[in-house]
Amino acid sequence: MGTLSFAPILPTKPRPSVARLFGPAIFEASKLKVLFLGVDEKKHPGKLPRTYTLTHSDITSKLTLAISQTINNSQGWANKLYRDEVVAEWKKVKGKMSLHVHCHISGGHFLLDLCARLRYFIFCNELPVVLKAFVHGDGNLLKNYPELQEALVWVYFHSNIPEFNKVECWGPLVDAGSQQGGKKQEILASNWKLPHPCPDNCDCCFPPMSLIPWSQELPHQNEKHHGSQSTAAVASTNLET
Repeated sequence: MGTLSFAPILPTKPRPSVARLFGPAIFEASKLKVLFLGVDEKKHPGKLPRTYTLTHSDITSKLTLAISQTINNSQGWANKLYRDEVVAEWKKVKGKMSLHVHCHISGGHFLLDLCARLRYFIFCNELPVVLKAFVHGDGNLLKNYPELQEALVWVYFHSNIPEFNKVECWGPLVDAGSQQGGKKQEILASNWKLPHPCPDNCDCCFPPMSLIPWSQELPHQNEKHHGSQSTAAVASTNLET
C-alpha cells in the first residue's frame, strides 16, 4: 500500500457498513449467535486448535461467532473489500497461553485505504465488545479453564499504511474485554513482549503454525504497551500484508 498523508476528515454520518462494524459499543448477549464447528469445549486450546470468527450483520445488527479449529472463511474473511470481521486464535508459546486477534484495516482495495484511519479508530473502539463476545460465546471453555482469563490479548492491525500496521498488547483477557479494559485501563507491567514460538519442534508451543492466513514474518519490534497515555502500553510491530 502507498503512503497517505492527510488529516482525518470524518463524515457526519458514516455509512453503516464502515462506521458500525459491530453496532453500538455495548455488548448484548441476546444479539450473539454462536456456532460450534468441530470443536470440543472440554479440550484445552493448548492441545486442540481453537479459532474465533466474529461477523456483524448491518441488516439485523446481530453478531455471529464461529468457534472452530480453522478460520471460517464462509463468513467473509476471504473478501478483500468487506473485511469487517475479526478473527482470533489461541496460542501456546513456550508454555504460556495467549489470544491473538486480527483486524484488517486496509489493503486489497483502494476504498479501504481511503478510510483506514476511520477503520482503525472503529476497530479500537469496538474491540472490548468483540472480546466480550469471545468470552460469552466460549463461556464453557473459560469455566473449565479459568486460567485462560489471565492470558494476554495481542491485537494485530493489518494495513499497508505503516501508521496503522502494528501489534498491540491489550493486557489480560479478563481486563481487555471490560468497559475499563483495553485502552482505558492503565497497564503497569513493562515486561510483556510479543511471544515467539520455538524455532524447532517442541511440546511447549501449539499450534506449530498460525491458523490465520496472514504473513507471519514480523520485523524488528518496538516494544511498548497498550493502556493509558501515561503508561503507553503499545507493542507496535510492522506487519506485512
